[in-house]
Order: sequence, then C-alpha cells, then structure tokens
Amino acid sequence: MSALRAARQMLQTITGHGWRSHSSKPAQNLHIGKPGAGFSFELTDEQKEFQATARKFAVEEIIPVAAQYDKTGEYPLPLIKRAWELGLMNSHIPESCGGLGLGSFEACLITEELAYGCTGVQTAIEANSLGQMPVIIAGNEHQQKKYLGRMTEEPMMCAYCVTEPGAGSDVAGIKTKAEKKGDEYVINGQKMWITNGGKANWYFLLARTSPDPKAPASKAFTGFIVEADSPGIQIGRKEMNMGQRCSDTRGIVFEDVRVPKENVLIAEGAGFKIAMGAFDKTRPPVAAGAVGLAKRALDEATRYALERKTFGKPIVEHQAVSFLLAEMAMKVELARLAYQRAAWEVDAGRRNTYYASIAKAFAGDIANQVATDAVQIFGGNGFNTEYPVEKLMRDAKIYQIYEGTAQIQRMIIAREHVGKFKA
Repeated sequence: MSALRAARQMLQTITGHGWRSHSSKPAQNLHIGKPGAGFSFELTDEQKEFQATARKFAVEEIIPVAAQYDKTGEYPLPLIKRAWELGLMNSHIPESCGGLGLGSFEACLITEELAYGCTGVQTAIEANSLGQMPVIIAGNEHQQKKYLGRMTEEPMMCAYCVTEPGAGSDVAGIKTKAEKKGDEYVINGQKMWITNGGKANWYFLLARTSPDPKAPASKAFTGFIVEADSPGIQIGRKEMNMGQRCSDTRGIVFEDVRVPKENVLIAEGAGFKIAMGAFDKTRPPVAAGAVGLAKRALDEATRYALERKTFGKPIVEHQAVSFLLAEMAMKVELARLAYQRAAWEVDAGRRNTYYASIAKAFAGDIANQVATDAVQIFGGNGFNTEYPVEKLMRDAKIYQIYEGTAQIQRMIIAREHVGKFKA
C-alpha cells in the first residue's frame, strides 16, 4: 500500500469524513485565484481535517511523552513513524513522486499543531521539509522521483547541510569544497548544527565549486544530493542543546566523498540561489512552529492562572496577570496571521521573501516573550522541571537562531522594504 493511500485511509478514520482532494492548487487556499472572490479567514474542509488530525496527534500522543524525550534526548522515532503514517510528514512532496502535494498553507497548519505538542518532535519532522525543498524547487524529474519518492515508501529522514563551524548567517563564507574529477565531484569539508544529521538517508549539501575566491556567491556554490552512506562521511556526536533536545543535531565531516554529476541540482554555480530559495518556502512553517509553542505557553499559563489562588481569589482575577495574558494572546494571534500571509503568498505563486522574514522574525520573538511570561505567571513553579513551561522557555530560544537569525531577518526585511522605494 502506498504511503499516500495509507495516509488517506488513516485520516478518514480519524476525522470521520470522506477524502476529497490532495491538490495543492492555489485556488483551494483562501480562495486564491477564484474570479471575484475576496479575502477569507475560513479554512477549507480539507485544511480543517489536517489541522484536526495534527491536533489530535499532538495532544494524545506527543504531549504525554514530550517531557521524557526532553529528559533523555532520545530521538522520537516512534512518533515520527506515527506522523508519517498519518500523512503529517513530507507534505510538500509532489503527487508525481507519491506524496500528498499539499500547499505551504496546509503544511503550516500541521506544523503549528505539532509544535503545540513538542517543538523538538516538530523540528525533527520539519527538518525533512528543509532538506527536501531544494530538490522540490530545483530537482529534475529523475532526482525528484529517486530521492523524494523513496520518502513516501517508508519513514525516512533527510537533512539540509549548509551551516559550518565558521559559516552560519554568513552563508557565503562556506569552506566546504567540491572538485570535479571526471564524471564525479569530490567533496571535502565540515558541516555543523545539522538537524537529522545522524538520522538522514540523504543530504542536500552546499559546497564551493569555483576556485576563484573572489567569485560572487551567486556563482561560487553548487547544490548536491549526497547519499548519507557514501564512503568518507563521518557523523559526529549528538549535540545536547539547551532546548528541543530530542531533535538530532550533529556535525558532519566529508572527506573525499564522491558524488556523481547526476546529483548536481540544476547546474554548477546555482547552489546559493537554490539554498536561499528554499528558505522562502520553509520559513513560514518555522514561524508556524513558533506560534504553536507560544499558543501552548498561553494555554498552560491560562489554565494555571484559573487554578492558582492568592489573596483569596484565582490569580487570573488580578489585573496584573489578566493583562499579561491579554498581551500574550495578542502576540499569538498576530504571529499566526503573519505566517499565514507568508504561506498564502507561496501558494499564490508569488515571491514571499519579505513576508517570510517578517513571519519568522516576529513569531520567533513572540515565542520567547510568551514562554517567558508563562514562566512568570507560574512563579516559582514555572522555574521547576515538574511543570511544562520551563521546557517551553528553553525550546523557544532556537526560533531566534535557526533558519536565519532574528537579526538576519531584519536585514532582509529592511532590504526588501527599502528596495520598494528605490525601484
């Protein structure tokens, strides 16, 4: 049975609705493209089904075990397998490769709900989308069917290998080199902070192919698909991070790794544009994950404020606490609108760089603010591991760092904004 058929049947069972369509055509996303149709906040029945399925999975299966995974740092393979069975993974993979072919908007709805359960689990799942995206946007038919197709046949991970020990925000500073020898490229270098690095079946890898140190980034780098079991690949130890601890993060060394020329995406020199183009598609889901965490923090804080009593009444009745909850709610709602606009732009077929960076920057910031405020509402209990909000506070920080720091997003936003006036 194909993964697509299994996912359809599973969703039918859970939601109690008949399956309709897995089309990612823009017209299904907020009425884009329908003549005379205006803006709408109403989700389609299909979108509601995916949202409900992801929410049920998060509440019933992720939340009960999230604290244990955080404590042990163990990779959440049983949850990943379950998410795959439910059709909640690899949502971007085209139908031509056996996937569901969902739009960015649907992917974000799913991501927010998974992140509500645990952002460590959500990051492990969402990292697949980042690894796949260069192949989706730049791979030829053979590459897509070979590498995306296999991910629809069984639960399998991939990874996005760009960051290096000395090159994070400064992508143009990448030192990993790929030298062409006959029909192959020989890759040497080191990557760092690679999510799913020790679990991936294959990697998207960005390497320098131009021998000219003064070559512009737009021509100096090439994107490759690299099989994870290739000779010469050395996978480092799992890093124990501040938060999202069950996500697998590692350094990877490439020593004389041979990659066939058939695994080059588009052409030599096109890698930088491919890598940056992937971020426009994946930053909205990252923002959605941050919103999911913030919503969880808000809900936990609200429930606690209704139960905890001081001075003879629930603390929610103290204006200081109720106003804090109001501020948290405002931030969650506005951040959700930001990621939905960014995803909407993708599905409309428009360049969304400006909106993607706004969504990522704002959602990352408010996730940290809301999680911190939740700890404050819990008081001393919030500082204790027996309560859920300290984990949320630790998990939130990475949203201001990975897939482009909060500062890089502001640079992009400023560039795009000012560019409108210079055009």
